[in-house]
Parts: sequence; C-alpha cells; structure tokens
Amino acid sequence: MLILCLDSVFRNSIRRLPINIPSIQFYSKCSKVSRPTVFNSRYNFHYKNGDHISKTVLYNFRRYASTYDSNDSKKEKCKQKILVENLKGTVLVPSHGLKTKVFKSFFPFRQSKRDCFHPGVSTLDRTSITVGNEKDVTGKDMIKAMLTYIWPQDDKSIRNRVSVAVGLLVSAKLMNVAVPFLFKYAIDDLNAKVATANNGQALLDFATPTDAVLTTSVALLIGYGIARASAAGFNELRNAVFAKVAQNSIRRISKNVFLHLHNLDLGFHLSRQTGALSKVIDRGSRGINFVLSAMVFNIVPTVFELALVSSILGLKCGGEFAAVALGCVGIYSAYTLSVTKWRTKFRVFMNKAENEAGNKAIDSLINYETVKYFNNELYEAKRYDESLKKFEDASLKTSTSLAMLNFGQNAIFSSAMALIMVLAAREISQGHMTVGDLVMVNGLLFQLSVPLGFLGSVYREVRQALIDMKTMFTLMAKEPEIKNTPGVLPLVLKNDKSIEFRNVCFQYVDGKPIFNDLSFVIPSGKHFAIVGGSGTGKSSMIRLLYRFFEPDSGEILIGGQDISMVDLQSLRKSIAIVPQDTVLFHDTLFYNVHYGDFSKSEEEVYNAAVMADLHDSVQSWPDGYKTQVGERGLKLSGGEKQRVAIARAIVKDSPILIFDEATSSLDSITEQNILNTVRRATKGRTSISIAHRLSTVMDADEILVLENGKLRERGSHDQLLNLPNSLYNHLWQLQHSVGVEEEPKRSADSAKQG
Repeated sequence: MLILCLDSVFRNSIRRLPINIPSIQFYSKCSKVSRPTVFNSRYNFHYKNGDHISKTVLYNFRRYASTYDSNDSKKEKCKQKILVENLKGTVLVPSHGLKTKVFKSFFPFRQSKRDCFHPGVSTLDRTSITVGNEKDVTGKDMIKAMLTYIWPQDDKSIRNRVSVAVGLLVSAKLMNVAVPFLFKYAIDDLNAKVATANNGQALLDFATPTDAVLTTSVALLIGYGIARASAAGFNELRNAVFAKVAQNSIRRISKNVFLHLHNLDLGFHLSRQTGALSKVIDRGSRGINFVLSAMVFNIVPTVFELALVSSILGLKCGGEFAAVALGCVGIYSAYTLSVTKWRTKFRVFMNKAENEAGNKAIDSLINYETVKYFNNELYEAKRYDESLKKFEDASLKTSTSLAMLNFGQNAIFSSAMALIMVLAAREISQGHMTVGDLVMVNGLLFQLSVPLGFLGSVYREVRQALIDMKTMFTLMAKEPEIKNTPGVLPLVLKNDKSIEFRNVCFQYVDGKPIFNDLSFVIPSGKHFAIVGGSGTGKSSMIRLLYRFFEPDSGEILIGGQDISMVDLQSLRKSIAIVPQDTVLFHDTLFYNVHYGDFSKSEEEVYNAAVMADLHDSVQSWPDGYKTQVGERGLKLSGGEKQRVAIARAIVKDSPILIFDEATSSLDSITEQNILNTVRRATKGRTSISIAHRLSTVMDADEILVLENGKLRERGSHDQLLNLPNSLYNHLWQLQHSVGVEEEPKRSADSAKQG
C-alpha cells in the first residue's frame, strides 16, 4: 500500500475521529480555488456537527467543499480534509472540527490534485480500477448506450440485420409452438383411424405411394419434422445474422473507449494501472457481447415463447393450464435465481483458493534454488496442499449446491408437468379434450424447459457482465479535466516563439508545492537550460507546458498567448520533446522515428536519423531500419533509444524543442556528437535543455537554477560560476570534484585486479 504525503499540522485532529481504521492520515491546504471532495467509502462516519457518510459500495462523489475556520477573523477560505486510507480504498472526508458547507456539483474548473511519479511526492493506491462514480451510471443509461450501438443511426445495414434477426426469432418460436400442434393433430388423426379400423376398415391406405404420402397423419408427421428442422434453422440463421451486429457493437465501443482513454488527462493515467484499464475494456466488451447474446438468444426468446405458450394454453385449454405454466416458470425462476445467488459465494471461494494455490506453486518454482538451499521441499508441498485443501472444500460445496439446484429445478418442473397432465386427463375423461391435446400440452410446457435450464448460468453471467459494463460505461462518462473551451483558437507561432511563466504556483499533492510564484521568460529563438536538484520541478515544467496539468495559479504563455486559451492539439503540435525515459513502440525502428510526424517522407526520416547520429549504426544492423525494437524498446541500448527519441523529435519539426536529460545514457564521444546535433537542431528554435550534468549545458544562452519551487539564479555558465555564493557554482564544483576523485579510484581498482 502506497503511503500518502500529508501535512503534519493536523495530526492531533485524527484522535477525535470516532472510528477505528488501520491507517489514518490527513492533510490540509489553503487555496483560492475550491477542489472536489472524493469519497470512496466502506464505513459509516458520524461527526459532532452532524455530517454523516453512509456505508456504501466504492464510489466517487465530486463536490465542492468550502470550509471556514471559525477562529479566523478574516474568514479566509480554506480547505481542510482528513484522509482515511484502508485496504478497501481511499476516503477523503471533511474535518469535523470546521464549519463545513458541502454542495453537490460537477466541477468545470481546474483539475483536482492527482498522484504523480515525482521525487518527494507519494502516490495514491494504483491497484484500484475504480474509474469514477459508478452510481452516476444506471441500468437505464447502459441500455440506452447499448441501443445506440445495436441500432446505429449512421449504419442502415446493421439496422437491417437487427430487423432480420428479430424476424427470424419470431419465426423460430412460431415453428417451436407449431411442433406440438402438428403432433397433436397427427395423433388425433391416427386415433380416428384406429377407431375406423376397429370397425373393419384399414388403418392406412398404402395401395399406392402417393396415397401413403398424402395420408393426413403421415403428412402431419412429416410437417412435424419440417417444423422442428425449420425452428433450428431459423435459430442458426438468427445467430449468423446477429453475429455481425454484436461484433460491430463491440468493435465500436472498444474503439470509443480506447480513444476516450487517450483524451483523458495524464493525472488520471498516473493514478491507474494500465493493466487494470485494459481489463476494464476487455471485460466490458465481453460483458456487452454476453448481455446481447443472452438478451437475443435466451431472455427475449424465452419471454416471447412463454407469453405465446401461456396465451395458447389459456385460449385453447383454459385458464388453469395457463396458470400452471406461468406458475411453473415463476417458481422455477425464483428458485433458480435465489439458489444461484447463494451458490456464487462458494464459486468465489473456490476461485480464490485456486488462485492462491497457483500463486504458491509458481512462487515456489520460481524460487527453486532458494527452496533447495534451505531444504524446504516438504514445507513448500505442505503450504501448497493447504491451499489445495481449501480448493477441495470449496469445490465440494460448489458441486453439492449444484446438485441441489438441479434437483430442485427438476422437481419443480416435474411437478408442473404432472399437474398439467392430470388437468388434461380430467378434461379428456370429461370429453372436452382429446389425447392429442394432452400431447400438445405436454410438448408446449416441455419446450420451455430447454431455455429455463440455462437460466441459472445466464443469470450469474449477466450479473457479472452488468458489473463489468457499468465500470466501462462509468469510464466513458468520465470527462477529461483538461480540455478545449468552446470557441478556442489554435496556437499561432510566427516570429514570436517565446515562453513565459508568470507567477506560476503548482503542486501535485496539497502541502507539497512544486512551484511557488515562479516567473521567467525564455526569449524567442534562444536556448535555455534548466538545472537543479531532484524534485525541483524540472520535469513538471514540461508537463505544464504540454498542459498535462494546470497550474494552481498564474499563467503560462507561448508566443504571448495563454496556453489555457488555445487549442490543445495545436499547442502540443508546437512542442517536440526528447524525454529522459524513452519508451518506444513494439515495432520497427523506422516506425518509431517516423512516429514524430507520419506525413514526413522516408528521406526526411533518414535525414533526421543522420542528424541524431543514428543512421550509420542502423545501417550496420542486419535488418536496418526494419529492426524490431522490442517491447518498450528493450532490444536497444539506452543510448540507441535516446538517439531514436532525438531523431523522432527532429522529424516532428516543431518550433519549440525540449531536451530532458537527452544525453544521460550516452558515452562521452556520442554525447559530444549529440550535443553538436542539438546545436544544429535548435538553431532558429526556442529550446529548453533539462540536465543534471552541468557540462552538457555550458553553451546555453542562459541557465535557470531552480530550488524549492523558485528561480534561485539565472545567467550564462560563466556568469553563474562567478556569482558569489552561487548554487550553480556549488553544483559545478561538486560534480567536478566527484569526477576527479573517482578516476584514481577506478585506476586503483584496475591495478588490484591486474
């Protein structure tokens, strides 16, 4: 569990909380901007001022929380929160020692603080896949969303397929209902012929083949077979026709979710596991597929057939028969759903035990040598057997409960069958029905047993599918917190390519400021360097320039234009970056360089590789530019990946270039070549170099030295070295002395080895 960085000023407040939670931490922050309060609650909280948070499933509540300290004469607006962290999730609740005003609202203002991988700043729990307020997404919303994909207004072919599938569904059920009737009439006809035969006439006239075929009972029996085959054929045709609808819906939903994830802000992705989000999409898509299949192939057909059978029984045989059919289905369904819900916990325990056993086996085999070192083979086998015993017990309960479910279902259905047969026999004895009617009633009711037999599994899977769908649709309902405002204009950079930070304040977590009233100007076409210790906000400056995050206050201008008032796409198109940690796509090297701008020609890509000192080494590889770089570029060395990143930035050809430790993984010779490349690439462009090694930024037009969120010093390399009590001079001397001291040490070590 990740630890949250919190303000120590209010530590004593937690003692007044009337709850017992394993880990309780909190923080406070005074700000002019109200932030949303987020609740992920599993507990009941009661406070002296009457505030109450009820027990509920994990959810998020977006609210404005404005609090006022009653002891402050100026009534300064201040937000104070208590954070309660437990294994189920993270809860932010208002501190009960304050006068609190809470009003529910969606917030169209600056984004809330999110966790971030940043030096000195802790992160929230990233194991949760809670993606928003799931209470905001109802079943009605999900059905409405699904219908837009099943019945798309822009795709007539899909609508036609749905119409055909519905027609085939109705046809199949009509054929199903016709089967008992054909059997009934065949039996009645045969009974009539038996009675005639008893009077001395032949039962069937087989004088000629035609006469035999045309005999009514034989024709009805042939029709019986045709009806059964037709029902099966219509069902299979329906499956084939509707498959295109289901798969098209899944494809469109998956694409929309994927695009939506890219549109969400960086803060959202930093607080979520990529694998968890992938599971949300995968499970949600499969959930939609299952729900559609269950509705089209099971639930809707069963309801339609039940209505049809009940109507026929009521009209032809009487209300008692219809009541038996409806009662049978009702009791059968209620029993199945209740027992299935009860059985689910056994299945959960069984899966948990199976996972536990598998994890122990894998962990033990991975640590094979350690087990051998300490002679713990029998101990590992015992631990594994304990998990298998849990699985055995849970599996036994699952099997036993399944047997109970199956027996109860058969008992209910058999009782209904016996009752309806008794009613039919009574009607036959009274001369109101024929033997064929008894067979028909039996056939109509028996046909309902097939779809009802799948009711338990369908119910269980639909429940899980709806949960998965709800998570996915909740994700789709989440709005990006950084987005274009209506009527926004694109960023236009002609002669002025300057960058200005004007009184910028920013922090990821309340109480841990990154920038505090930071102001500076980088003139157009100049090469500036930014240096400072870890956690001073060098990389955060890049995130603010790209508008991955919004500053708490102040303005950031590019070319004299406030970046919060320009189009996001045009802003990000104007900036090219060489990141410190270069992550490449699992594709060819050419693809990764070309990724900077797919509109560029092959020749321009090769020229960029030449400028990045990459081309010659690539030419010596067996596959050249077609070389697969591996997942995240793991087949390349650190230096090769950085050169690919530099070439990619050159291909983008943006007016602003940013180098974030662009040479940190390079040897000295390659570093000098790259620095020469950087000088050529930055000519005529506004550029920023972020560096720890000061020797790489000596030729910058100006160097900005950051400390504690503020601009400590600025000037050229020589100016800063000559500045009295200069932090830059201190860092320079420190790096230089370390380099001088380590060289003799390495030489001494080499001498010892020799």
